[in-house]
Amino acid sequence: MKESGRKQGAAAPCAACKLLRRRCAQDCVFAPYFPADEPHKFANVHRVFGASNVNKMLQELPEHHRGDAVSSMVYEANARVRDPVYGCVGAISSLQQQIDALQTQLALAQAEVVHLRVRQTTSFSNHGFGHGSPSNSGSPSTRLMGSQDKAIFDMDMVVDQGSLGESMWSC
Repeated sequence: MKESGRKQGAAAPCAACKLLRRRCAQDCVFAPYFPADEPHKFANVHRVFGASNVNKMLQELPEHHRGDAVSSMVYEANARVRDPVYGCVGAISSLQQQIDALQTQLALAQAEVVHLRVRQTTSFSNHGFGHGSPSNSGSPSTRLMGSQDKAIFDMDMVVDQGSLGESMWSC
């Protein structure tokens, strides 16, 4: 049976007390969050924040927030060990750059879809495959579209095609 991160009745110290080479008291603030079987967890936190600072932070927090605080400290400490200069900020920045690149790719793909739709509807209207009479209102490219397609077409035209360059699938 486990209680507070260590076996009841046994003097097995938590990972923090073991690393700090001290006796683990029954009311040890580290024991619930740094169990003996995860010594690397506290090692990085201690290396980055220091045991005294971690102890102060945990003491100042209500117990129901301590688990989240420890998770955040462990994440930040691991990121700081991997990247001593930027830590979590480096990971966040990298993810933001990936998001920006993917949004650009999405905009290009949406513009390409618009380009292909216009090309297809123009081709159909030039070959006489259009629906209805030639007196329908709208351009030849929108005359063949239903109202839902026209709404999508109008929304997709927001993308500035002038800066996108030549189509990937140009003939």
